[in-house]
Amino acid sequence: MKNLLLIAYLDLKESIRAKWFLVYTLVFGGMIALFFIAGVTQSQVMGFSGLSRLLLMYIQVTIVILPIFILITTVRSISGDRDTHILEYMLSFPISLKQYYWGKVLGRFITVFLPVFFAMFLAIIYGVFIGAEIPWDIFILYTGLLFSLSSAFLGIAFFISSFVKSSEIALGLSFFIWIFLLAFIDIALISLMMQNRFDETLIISIALLNPMEMFRVAAISLFDPSLTVMGPVAFYILDTFKQTTFVLLSIAYPVILGLVFAFLGYIIFAKKDLV
Repeated sequence: MKNLLLIAYLDLKESIRAKWFLVYTLVFGGMIALFFIAGVTQSQVMGFSGLSRLLLMYIQVTIVILPIFILITTVRSISGDRDTHILEYMLSFPISLKQYYWGKVLGRFITVFLPVFFAMFLAIIYGVFIGAEIPWDIFILYTGLLFSLSSAFLGIAFFISSFVKSSEIALGLSFFIWIFLLAFIDIALISLMMQNRFDETLIISIALLNPMEMFRVAAISLFDPSLTVMGPVAFYILDTFKQTTFVLLSIAYPVILGLVFAFLGYIIFAKKDLV
C-alpha cells in the first residue's frame, strides 16, 4: 500500500507540473468565471434561475469537454512512460506491477477529478457569498455524476494505454472513441437508425450504454423530471425507470464500466512485454 500511494503521489506531482494540468484547470475554472461575468445567475430560462441554471450550463459543457481531456491526458500515462523508459526505471525498484498500475490510476484520478469538482464548488461558495439559494441536492448528485463519468473514461484511457506502445496511436484511439461516443450523445440523432426500421427499444438501449448519454439524461432529469426537452424518448425512459433509480444507475454504471476497463487494462499490462 505504501508503494502504491507513493506512485500515486509521484504521478500527481508530475501532472501538476505539466502544462496540460494548468490548461485543464483554467478551462473549467474559466467556465465558471465566464458564467458569472455573463450574469447567468441573475437570468432565468425555462424556469431555471440562479445557481441551478449555472450548474445546468456547467454540466452540459462538461459532458463534452471532460471526456476528451481525460482521454488525451491519461492515455499516454503508461505508454508515455514506456516511450521514455521511465517504466523500465521504475520497475527496477522493489515495486510490483500491481502497485505501479493502480498507483498511476489513483494519482491520475485525483488529477482529473479535483479541478472539475473545485470549479463547481467555487460556484457554491459564490452563491453563499451573494446569499443565493443553494441547491445542495443537485450539487451532491452532480458530484456523483462527475465522479462516475471521470471513472468511466479514466478506465477506458488506462485500458488503451496498457496495450498501445506508441503515444501517437494512443492519442488517435482516444480521439476516435470520443468522437464515436459523441456522435451518439443525443438520442434524437439516432433517428437515422430508426429509418432502417430497427426496434426503438433496441436503439434507445444501445444509446444508454453510452456513459456520456447516461450522464446527460440523468443531469437533465434533475431539473426536468418529465424530460420534456428530450421528446418522445422520455416516455420510454420514464416508463422503464423511476427518476431516482435512473440517477443511481447513471452513477453506478459508469463507475462499474471504468473499473472493468481498468482491470482489463491491468491484465493486459501484467501479461505483455513491458518494454
